[in-house]
Amino acid sequence: MKLYSEFQRHLNAVDCIIFGYDILDKEIKLLLIKRSFEPARGMWSLAGGFVKESESLDEAASRILYQLTGLTDVYLEQSYTYGDIDRDQGARVISTAYRALIKITDIDRKLSEVSGAHWQSLQRLPHLIFDHGTMVKRALKELQIQIKVKPVGFELLPVKFTLVQLQELYEAIYQKSIDKRNFRKKILSMNILEKLNEKEKATSKKGAFYYSFQRERYESYVNQGFDFSLDVS
Repeated sequence: MKLYSEFQRHLNAVDCIIFGYDILDKEIKLLLIKRSFEPARGMWSLAGGFVKESESLDEAASRILYQLTGLTDVYLEQSYTYGDIDRDQGARVISTAYRALIKITDIDRKLSEVSGAHWQSLQRLPHLIFDHGTMVKRALKELQIQIKVKPVGFELLPVKFTLVQLQELYEAIYQKSIDKRNFRKKILSMNILEKLNEKEKATSKKGAFYYSFQRERYESYVNQGFDFSLDVS
C-alpha cells in the first residue's frame, strides 16, 4: 500500500537566477535562455527544470546550474518558493528559486552556446515567462540586503580588482551612486583585502593598485565574532 495515495500530486521545479557582473560595462547581468518547449516556447526564461525523485532541491539547482555553465563550486542560495495555482499554464507546478553568483568569464562557453544561454543587462531585461520577472526582482532585493552583511560581492569579481572596480560593483547592485570616501574607509578598515604590488593601467596613466579578497582571513575573523558591515547605501 502506498502512503499518501489519496492526495493529489504536483510537479516540483527549481529556477536559477544567475547573476554575473560585467566589469567592463559596469553592469549586473542575468543569464537567460530561450524556452525550448510549450507553453511559452521561444520566450525568455530563467534556467530551470523539474526536481528528480532521487534528488533534493539543492541538488536539482546545482545540476541545472552545471548543465548550463559547467560550474560546480559556485555561490548558490535558496531564495523563495512560488506556488500560485496558475503560475504555469502547463500544469500545477511549485517552483523554488535559487540565487547564483558567478563570474561571467568562468562559464563554459560551449555549454552555454548549446543551451542558447545569453547574458542580458539587468537594466534592459526582456519580458520573462510566467512569474520569472517577480523572481528576479525578489532575488535582487535579497542581494542588495546581503551585500551589506556578507562579502558575497567578491563572488562576482575577478581574483584581483581595484577599489574603483569594487565600488562600481556595489553601485551596480544598489543601482545608484555611493560615496567614494565612505566606501573606501569602511572596506579598508575591515582588513580583509590584500593590496597587491601591481597596478591596473588600462583606464589611467598613473594606474590604480589591485587588491584581492582574503577569504581565509575573513573566515578567521568571523570565528572571532567579526561582523561584516558595509551599509554605504
